[in-house]
Amino acid sequence: MNSNDRANLIKRINTLEGLTDKERSALLGLLRENKTYGLVWEDKPEDVEERLRDELPILTEVPERAIINEDKDAPNHILIEGDNLEALATLAYTHEGKIDVIYIDPPYNTGNKDFIYNDSYVDKEDSYRHSKWLSFMSRRLKIAKKLLSDRGVIFISIDDNEQAQLKLLCDETFGENNFLAEIMWHKNYASANDSKTFSKVLDYILVYRKTDTFIRNLLPRTEKQNILYKYDSNDGKGKWRPDNLSVRTYSANYDFPIVNPITGVEYYPPKGRSWMTNKERIQEWITETRVYFGLNGKGAPQLKRYLSEVQQGVVPTTYWSYDDCGHNDEARKEIKDIFGHPPFDSPKPTRLLKQILRLGSNNKSIILDFFAGSGTTLHATMQLNAEDGGHRQCILITNNENNICEEVTYERNRRVIQGYTNAKGEEVSGLTKNNLRYYCTGFVGRSRSMQNMRKLVNLATDMLCIKEDLYTEQNTFGGQKTYKGIFRYFDDGKKQMLIIYREEVIDELVDIIYDLDIPQPIKVYVFSPSEDPWEGSFDDVSDKVELCALPQAIYNTYRRILPKKKDAIIAPEDDALATTQKDKDLFDGMLNFTDEEEA
Repeated sequence: MNSNDRANLIKRINTLEGLTDKERSALLGLLRENKTYGLVWEDKPEDVEERLRDELPILTEVPERAIINEDKDAPNHILIEGDNLEALATLAYTHEGKIDVIYIDPPYNTGNKDFIYNDSYVDKEDSYRHSKWLSFMSRRLKIAKKLLSDRGVIFISIDDNEQAQLKLLCDETFGENNFLAEIMWHKNYASANDSKTFSKVLDYILVYRKTDTFIRNLLPRTEKQNILYKYDSNDGKGKWRPDNLSVRTYSANYDFPIVNPITGVEYYPPKGRSWMTNKERIQEWITETRVYFGLNGKGAPQLKRYLSEVQQGVVPTTYWSYDDCGHNDEARKEIKDIFGHPPFDSPKPTRLLKQILRLGSNNKSIILDFFAGSGTTLHATMQLNAEDGGHRQCILITNNENNICEEVTYERNRRVIQGYTNAKGEEVSGLTKNNLRYYCTGFVGRSRSMQNMRKLVNLATDMLCIKEDLYTEQNTFGGQKTYKGIFRYFDDGKKQMLIIYREEVIDELVDIIYDLDIPQPIKVYVFSPSEDPWEGSFDDVSDKVELCALPQAIYNTYRRILPKKKDAIIAPEDDALATTQKDKDLFDGMLNFTDEEEA
């Protein structure tokens, strides 16, 4: 359809009778789509997305599953039990622009009961098999992009079933110019000789950056790569190997004889080549014994290439062998070693994840895996921290289908932290300098009644602790007891956070803040029915606080990522505007709060 035909059709739709405004808008939207290249699929509704039209997700900690080390510098790792679309929405508030590395191993959509959509397995006969998978992945990748920092990078494992579709989807989501690599990973130690067609030994890992700010790290050199450096002249420069003194380009200025100082024989560069530098420099190298003339000193000239001068790392390639990264059998042995039996069918080896983390992270990176499975990503993060002294934090998300979150993901990493007895009966020491906190997704009504607003703020405390990476709660603030549902105070000696649930106590808290001698502003989250965090009330202490109005800050984030709310009539908000006698008694004075309300 050309542009004139499209314009005429738009006019006809606008004047056509019998259409509702919603139908007319939908038709015009379809008509104005002018996609000339890219991936097109039929978007399939997802139950979890429909739920998010009516409810807002929150996170609630399960304190009895927390594993806390006494070391105050231990990194806080997070495990979230729940649908990953819901959990990603909460992270959009707590971690937007903060994640440096995302690794995911999503369902491969093989048709063999590996991909569930709306509580049903998607099989090979489903005519919308690929559309369902693309709809599923697109929703999650869009949020994942928002979570990545400017220097962030995402690694996605996939196989032949959806590799081509995923590449186009990622080109569209992250930008074709941000594609970095398609890595082939040799996943199987041995090929399958009983295969009817080809024995599949490779999987793929697609790699995309958020922006061109990302710079990949080098991989550490291995002993195998250093084996050629076997000579040592005992000159204090360490091991070296002989290397070519000539280069492939020809220059008359670098075409001259090199004289062997023992035999007097002159050596010229091979035809079409030149020496790598000028005559004066090479003579300096001969004097420094940097030029090597063979074991007996009578051979052709070569350059001594010292290991200490070699780039301290290796540029990664797009083929990763099982020698470098492990393989599926190794991964199954690892998890069997921890549990005594294999509780998970398709784990990834920790060596593969450590390779990914070495390339994409720094010592203080935050890492996310929202298809956590058996929890290998956290295991690898803790191992790498132990090896290089890093303080990386890891966030895992998985549902609890077949109790996988509780009995596999959590249990594996609990044992890794606390230590365990392996399958051979040997004691394995724990990676104890780590904290692990367990959360479940929950929900608050989406309609903005005062009741829902207050409920959202009250239930958002755990999310605020995650956002600020601050979990140490104090039972007093400036000598005043704290009260659940009134105000709470967190202070770990490095930073402070005050959460005010009832605006009636602001004046009293301002008086306390006024008298405090603090090294840096306190982060103050305060309930407000608008975007104003009662700024006027904090005028006298404006230099001591950093204010944020809740729940508006959360609403602002969710508005950008959640599906549009269904049309609904919102009930009057007088249910929460009315002040009860209990409220009046409560706020006659802060010291009137009952012991039952103390935090």
